[in-house]
Amino acid sequence: MGVRSKSSSAWLNEHVNDHYVHLAQKEGYRARAAYKLLEINEKDHLIKPGAVVADLGSAPGSWSQVAVKLAGKQGKVFALDILPMEPVAGVDFIQGDFRNNDVLQQFESLLAGCALDLVICDMAPNMSGNNITDQARSLYLAELGLEFAQAHLKQNGDFLVKVFQGSGLQEFQQLMKNSFAQVMIRKPKASRDRSSEVYLLGRGKKQL
Repeated sequence: MGVRSKSSSAWLNEHVNDHYVHLAQKEGYRARAAYKLLEINEKDHLIKPGAVVADLGSAPGSWSQVAVKLAGKQGKVFALDILPMEPVAGVDFIQGDFRNNDVLQQFESLLAGCALDLVICDMAPNMSGNNITDQARSLYLAELGLEFAQAHLKQNGDFLVKVFQGSGLQEFQQLMKNSFAQVMIRKPKASRDRSSEVYLLGRGKKQL
């Protein structure tokens, strides 16, 4: 066993003592991220019974678990991730790279022309540790998510996307404002304080 670095010990300690990690284990969610979506949903009532939802960047599946639970039997949840995801009952999943057109077409054929009520996007790039590169990659994924939402959301549909505070964020917010009646920032309590992640919520897709 190698000696753990201070930062990994700190992470482990934070993880072990993390209220949301314990809660997720207890309540059967695959990751603490479930509580970010649950908290935003409590405030903004995004996922109603019968909702049709696309979950981009879905692995390990905690957002899909929340979405399928809230949308109920009348609802539909479609999920996509580059990583494998254990099946979630009631969720149609495709594994593949969202940046790849073939994968996107596969996912679109899975939707079978369904107009979506909500697109949720918790995608993050593999972090390199270079802030400028990571921020650019993160915004690129967010822009792809926005393009997908513009193409597949029904009029007045909503879009929730993870972004990181930093350069280019204001421009991306402006892009969202062109497509949605309202754009709001959400920083749920389950999001770690030291993380620069926030969620942008676009409400009411405009008829473009």
